[in-house]
Amino acid sequence: MIYLSLSMANNQRNFVKKGKPFFYLADTVWSVFTNATIEEWSDYLDYRKMQGFNVLQINMLRQWDASEADLNLQPFALLENGDFDYHTLNEAYFDRAEFMIQMAVERGFIPALVLLWCNYVPDTWAEMFQKGNKMPLDCVESYVTYVVNRYSRFEPVYLISGDTDFPTERANAYYLKALETVQQLSQASLTALHIQGRLREIPEVFEQHKGLGFYMYQSGHNSQFQHFAYEIAQHFYHKPEIRPVINGEPCYEQISYSRKVYGRYTALDARKAAWQSLLAGGGAGITYGAHGIWSWHKKGKKFGIVEGEGFDSPYDWRTALRFKGAWDYSFIKYLFEMYNLIGIKPLDIVLNKTEEIRAAGNENTLVLYIPVNTKVRLSINVQDYKFTTIDLAERRFAQTEVNVQADQSVIDMHGFESDVVIIGTK
Repeated sequence: MIYLSLSMANNQRNFVKKGKPFFYLADTVWSVFTNATIEEWSDYLDYRKMQGFNVLQINMLRQWDASEADLNLQPFALLENGDFDYHTLNEAYFDRAEFMIQMAVERGFIPALVLLWCNYVPDTWAEMFQKGNKMPLDCVESYVTYVVNRYSRFEPVYLISGDTDFPTERANAYYLKALETVQQLSQASLTALHIQGRLREIPEVFEQHKGLGFYMYQSGHNSQFQHFAYEIAQHFYHKPEIRPVINGEPCYEQISYSRKVYGRYTALDARKAAWQSLLAGGGAGITYGAHGIWSWHKKGKKFGIVEGEGFDSPYDWRTALRFKGAWDYSFIKYLFEMYNLIGIKPLDIVLNKTEEIRAAGNENTLVLYIPVNTKVRLSINVQDYKFTTIDLAERRFAQTEVNVQADQSVIDMHGFESDVVIIGTK
């Protein structure tokens, strides 16, 4: 079977597949290779396919903070102290991963495989929780070569890093070796760095590297910093090295606030992070997460085998699979495709004294996201546009009047009780 991989659009702002704009709608399923049975994986894939998801972000190795699993699956042989023998691959593990990838690809998903989560690399922030069991630098090339050669026929995206900062030259050498190995073996493969939450700077050696395909950031799960959803999107959008921008880990639905802060993110929170990311520069797509899916949690099992960032317990994966927020993200994809919004340009046209309201547009369409109802003032004349207000909670569409005054425009309060998107078309 031949699969047509993603490639870059001519504008360098979004992806195309089979010559058509492609909206990257991913789910985070970091832990499936170690935690999910084949039957569970099949059920999951069928449900997400129905919802319109088209990318799956998966950790190639064991996720350090996954939930406890019934399966005893390890990617490498074990030493007497329980650490990995990184010189000895467990072929059975990678056989099973290959079968699971094939199941996903046959249903139309693109796998986005994380090669080196930060806990496998020395000196990263994960050192405080997991001091040992690091991959030797001299094993990186052989491991990445094995993965690329084995799975290249599926044409995956390669996420070179997972949740990483870039603390030292020693740590950076791991990611650089992995990136250059991928480029050497599969030059057409799209690559990105999945970086630590709220991080907005990557070392120059990566930013200017021709092998880096797109920018991926995470606005993350800290309740104090949800504004980073749009701030970091803006930051990467305006980089001199132009690439598509993806928020690869906004706040997960029903995950608790990190650092043991009481509270959980709702579907509204996750939806808000998505729309603000997309209209602030991350218009190539968005990633969803459900608290229970990413760690593949099962009721009665332990969560957080390695002490981590202080999240409250997840839901069973079967419950988390059906969180309503995933349908919100599916609806986003529907709107972006219907209105030709993929790769949309952020616009600085909102006169209200808040950055929470976001605006973006292209030559024919104007889009506004309004998280809290208010009168919206714009710095442009929009008399040539016809506007529709979309209630995102109930997915209701309403005709919308706009008052134009000289070179400015005013959209009055809408009639809904939740967040809305207002779309104007010429």
